[in-house]
Amino acid sequence: MGKEITSRSQDYSQWYNDLILKSQLADYSAVRGCMVIKPYGFALWENMRDVLDKMFKDTGHVNAYFPLFVPKSLFEAEEKNAEGFAKECAVVTHYRLKTDPEKKGKLIVDPEAKLEEELVVRPTSEAIIWNTYKTWIQSYRDLPLLINQWANVVRWEMRTRLFLRTAEFLWQEGHTAHATKEEAINETKKMLEVYADFVENYMAVPVIKGIKTPNERFAGAEDTYCIEALMQDGKALQAGTSHFLGQNFAKAFDVKFSDKTNKLDYVWATSWGVSTRLIGGLVMAHSDDDGLILPPRIAPLQVVIVPIYKGDEEKGIIHNKVHELLKQFKDLGIRVKYDDSDNARPGWKFAEHEMKGVPVRIAIGTRDLSNNVVEVARRDTKQKLTVDINGIVFYVKELLEEIQLQMFNAAKKYRDEHITKVDNWDEFINVLDTKAGFVSAHWDGTSETEEKIKELSKATIRCIPLNNVQENGKCILTGNPSKERVLFARAY
Repeated sequence: MGKEITSRSQDYSQWYNDLILKSQLADYSAVRGCMVIKPYGFALWENMRDVLDKMFKDTGHVNAYFPLFVPKSLFEAEEKNAEGFAKECAVVTHYRLKTDPEKKGKLIVDPEAKLEEELVVRPTSEAIIWNTYKTWIQSYRDLPLLINQWANVVRWEMRTRLFLRTAEFLWQEGHTAHATKEEAINETKKMLEVYADFVENYMAVPVIKGIKTPNERFAGAEDTYCIEALMQDGKALQAGTSHFLGQNFAKAFDVKFSDKTNKLDYVWATSWGVSTRLIGGLVMAHSDDDGLILPPRIAPLQVVIVPIYKGDEEKGIIHNKVHELLKQFKDLGIRVKYDDSDNARPGWKFAEHEMKGVPVRIAIGTRDLSNNVVEVARRDTKQKLTVDINGIVFYVKELLEEIQLQMFNAAKKYRDEHITKVDNWDEFINVLDTKAGFVSAHWDGTSETEEKIKELSKATIRCIPLNNVQENGKCILTGNPSKERVLFARAY
């Protein structure tokens, strides 16, 4: 297979694109701005989805599905939300095509098939969901309503990148309704913790939990909580968001309930979501110039076994032993593949599975079998060890956990080394231009200053960390007083 990818030091952006394509996670499509998620990439998404889905259900949520199309009048009902997404909307105006009589075979929009009301292809589902909740909620007995959906959304982006920013992407969106403000805020924070747990303990990516500034919060939300991760090029990536919506959507769609005293009130709401963007973050947080490095807990394949033999007789001997091992691996719930295809040499197979980020590779030859050993190679460190074949299955099970932990520790070490405190503008720009990463600095709390800093530096306030240390200081741009530092970074 060969390396075939640009090095990170040469061109990080090109390295990322090369890696997505060469590792067969995704491909470009005939639709501008949209991608094809290939089977290997979709297997990775399925593993991530399955873990998250269980976490949602374990916290009391259930799945449903709502329409892809949102009537324009419903979308407009929540003004802040509509305004926030207006520039990214795709709109359906007609429902039929017809053949152009002047150009045989050419199709045109049938002008007589115009929709009475235009339909927005969902960029997010608050409008259609809250219009539905209005008919489902009458009493406190109907609350809380804890619903999630796995779906696709469309945000018409002109400058796209595979997984990170595409016109259509896959995600989950939770939408909950509560009787009290406190319940809704607790739900918002709970789901942030679920996301942080998943990203750290399954994706092996450390995150900083925080709250967005008013400028950066979700349109229509009262507060947006987020988890922020750091990529290997020193840029930040928003890995998940959880929004406290207050009563904004309930008021827009007239969703009221009667409490235990028969008093009518508007319900309190949350929404929260993560998307296939996480796959882009996973790639950029861990991988190297030879390909993907995937954390074992969500890797499509955890172990690949490659036989090394000459002739059918040797292949048969190895084949029998490997099939014993395959059953043992599968009994332990380990995702394993026996790559015994005849169309490639072992070296090519090694390179292919290295490119695809398979955490553990086992090579077995007839000489190894006669010595009761196998060669085990780790993808993360490239370390190779000779291991007794009799204990190989349990050895690998422990090794997968060790790899998972070491990948997290390596990413956390990088992240922690790239959080830099600065106290003035020159230091701020110097760190962004030379070291990158998160920059911890004072800000005077105004939207005007936030916008000016973004304009001058291309850096945004990623979050105000939860449980932030309170300290007196001066804003790096204006010199006005500040009571806490916030985290800035250039971001994806």
